Amino acid sequence: MTQVNDPAPNPHATAEEVKAAFDDPKLANVLYHDWEAGTYDEKWSISYDERCISYATDVFNAVAGEDGQPYPTAMELGSGTGFFLLNLMQGGVIKKGSVTDLSPGMVQVALRNAENLGLDVDGRVADAERIPYEDNSFDLVVGHAVLHHIPDVRAAFAEVLRVLKPGGRFVFAGEPTKVGDFYARKLGQITWYLTTNLTKLPVLNGWRRPQEELDESSRAAALEAVVDIHTFDPSELESMARGAGAQDVRAVTEEFAAALAGWPIRTFEAAVPQEKLTLRWRLFAYRLWLRLSALDKKLLAKVLPRELFYNVMITGTKRP
Repeated sequence: MTQVNDPAPNPHATAEEVKAAFDDPKLANVLYHDWEAGTYDEKWSISYDERCISYATDVFNAVAGEDGQPYPTAMELGSGTGFFLLNLMQGGVIKKGSVTDLSPGMVQVALRNAENLGLDVDGRVADAERIPYEDNSFDLVVGHAVLHHIPDVRAAFAEVLRVLKPGGRFVFAGEPTKVGDFYARKLGQITWYLTTNLTKLPVLNGWRRPQEELDESSRAAALEAVVDIHTFDPSELESMARGAGAQDVRAVTEEFAAALAGWPIRTFEAAVPQEKLTLRWRLFAYRLWLRLSALDKKLLAKVLPRELFYNVMITGTKRP
């Protein structure tokens, strides 16, 4: 479970590197995700227990179904800390996995998470437009919140199909729609402004994070705006996959009410000291998300256009 000839993480970028990253999306992705790797799971409430195992398997099955499980080999593209692949492995969807990411820091954390969970996983630092694996290597390629970081999504789809075995499947989830990204960003900006200004009041000062932490979060948010390159219309994303040669392509969207509540909650949690977020609060936030997600699935998905939902998921297969 070691990387071969891969670069070391760089979690402390220089001012010159950060400045250069604003004109280089790939460098921005490396710096931002190396910077975030050590705290990423905490920031996004990622875990490797039943909560996230159920979420990952439900998302996968919602777009791809259960046929073909367990897949003998799978690769996660843009794995981050391994959230999607590792939880799918624990859920019985995948037997053996490989994690890849442009960020050495993320690959390092993903491999550590896999080792702690006792999972059979290897890893490589990898550019999605030039995946360092042979043709016909995997039965499945997955990704979560990765396509919107890749400069040339069509080239990435072509590479995914190249490394898939004939008849193999890809599943990408957690990608922002054009409409969903608009309202999520606006809600996040409003929440950040209100929280960071209201906590200046003496009566709420105990809820204020130290200014240097808020400044660092603001710098990270500035880079985040560089690494988030695309938003997607579901039909356009389907066309990209078909244009690369995929068949049986299908896109599904999720989270409308859940996103309208979830983005202000996530932003609030990022703006206040972690010790203020009690177990009672976390349970409230999680249960609210579950209820609103159920509302999305059982009612809103049946009456609202799919373009209004925040997340788009897509699957397809390589020709046999």
